[in-house]
Amino acid sequence: MYQLEEPKYFIALIVIPILIVTFLGMYWWKKRTQKKFADSFLIKKLSPEKSTFKSILKIVVLSLGLAFLVIALVNPKMGTKLETIKRQGVDIVFALDISKSMLAEDIAPSRLQKAKQIIDKVIDKLGSDRIGIIAYAGNAYPLLPITTDHGAAKIFLQNADPNLVSSQGTSINDALQLAETYYNNDEQTNKFLILISDGEDHQGVDNSIVAKAAKDGIKIYTISVGTEKGGPIPLKHNGRVVEYKRDREGNVVNTKMDPKMLMQIAEEGNGEYLNGNSTKNTVDAIQDILVKADKNEFESKQFSDYKSQFQWFLGIGLILLIIDLLLFEKKTKWIQKLNLFNEK
Repeated sequence: MYQLEEPKYFIALIVIPILIVTFLGMYWWKKRTQKKFADSFLIKKLSPEKSTFKSILKIVVLSLGLAFLVIALVNPKMGTKLETIKRQGVDIVFALDISKSMLAEDIAPSRLQKAKQIIDKVIDKLGSDRIGIIAYAGNAYPLLPITTDHGAAKIFLQNADPNLVSSQGTSINDALQLAETYYNNDEQTNKFLILISDGEDHQGVDNSIVAKAAKDGIKIYTISVGTEKGGPIPLKHNGRVVEYKRDREGNVVNTKMDPKMLMQIAEEGNGEYLNGNSTKNTVDAIQDILVKADKNEFESKQFSDYKSQFQWFLGIGLILLIIDLLLFEKKTKWIQKLNLFNEK
């Protein structure tokens, strides 16, 4: 097994074909010029020690030397040993409300952006914990399966908005049921579901679904975003507010944060309710909860410990360049005896 640390330096190999083409061009030019001066028999008499073989050997050695130096720049790394890595952590699933009421700006920059900030900051605090993301409105959708790739989680998180779902509303029941399918490790003793919403659910919550999740070992933590005073839902075009959402009678809709249902879910789900209007306090509280949780081993990986091998290629390259400098374009006795290329 091997890795190439700086493959971009392979572009320097273009020097070698340029060198060879230049050599062939010079060789052709010399032959043509010599023919104008004298015939080949006379040329051999005038320069008996001139070796075509040595000229070719020099360009080959020089090309190989440069090739090895380029490979040294690329720094190939070879696998030398295997190590077993034990990863320990907890499974955390974020259920993010992306209904249109989350666009309300009664808390800056908006309820949805505040929720994303909280999740993003929590991810930054995680170690080797696995995370998954669910987006829900009228229905729940798996935005990101459970994974240790925290970078991917952030990318998917930023793309979460009401346009992802065709059915509007707020169905916490669907989010809770979908979350149960995320935990694929039966031996995991700490399974966390962090549900972030403004609490505005027109369908109500099925207590049996919450009870089943709690029975399966899932601790449900709820975070509210928004204010109880509430605010209108802006409708934007190109980032600018052009209108506010209105009801059937033409009145501007005022959406209010409702913590009661979120408190009830957290209580029945063996978790805790948090007010998410202060990002720092919320993230610190979640971090404290996760730090105190028991960590289970959920993944073991074997990987090669790669070591740089550039020094070998650097050494060989320098030796070849030195040999090229010591080579002269005149015949040696043993070459003359072999009579390669019929030079006699």
